[in-house]
Amino acid sequence: MRKERVGFAVCGSFCTHEQVMKALKRLTELYETVIPIASENTAFTDTRFGTSDDLLEKMEELTGHEVLCDIPSVEPIGPKGLLDVLVIAPATGNTIAKLASGITDTAVTMAAKAHLRNGRPVVIAMASNDGLAAGARNIGELLVRKQYYFVPFGQDNAVSKPCSLIADFEKLPETVDAALRGEQIQPILLRE
Repeated sequence: MRKERVGFAVCGSFCTHEQVMKALKRLTELYETVIPIASENTAFTDTRFGTSDDLLEKMEELTGHEVLCDIPSVEPIGPKGLLDVLVIAPATGNTIAKLASGITDTAVTMAAKAHLRNGRPVVIAMASNDGLAAGARNIGELLVRKQYYFVPFGQDNAVSKPCSLIADFEKLPETVDAALRGEQIQPILLRE
């Protein structure tokens, strides 16, 4: 088991949560400490994909830690240097836009801000229906910023959803490993 401390922040894009939980399980098999974080929407919204209580329970069961789901609980991440790497999976277009604009009004964006103050890596595993439309500029902004690393992504359905982008969540562990070395895994763009 690796000793680096991983933060694992989950945002909306509820249809991806099943894939995201598989990636979280894999990280808990590789890293001794994985701290779960959930956006407020994720922590308190039931959808056709499941209840928020079930999701939080699964995150706590996998990690052995209570889910942090508000700004006061994640703020100490920076001052106390609690994490070596922060994963945001799925990172929605909304969260990516807020990170690109420096907005810290959710548990996830505050966790990122607090973590980045220590110059440590943030891994983005995106899921966005407008990644090749209005969200493209925000993705571009983060791609050129130091300390942001992307899980390889591509169009998930170019015919029916031509602007939609999604990360290959199976590549999350190797992306985290590379980010801890200060490297972006390649290729970053996947073919459908």
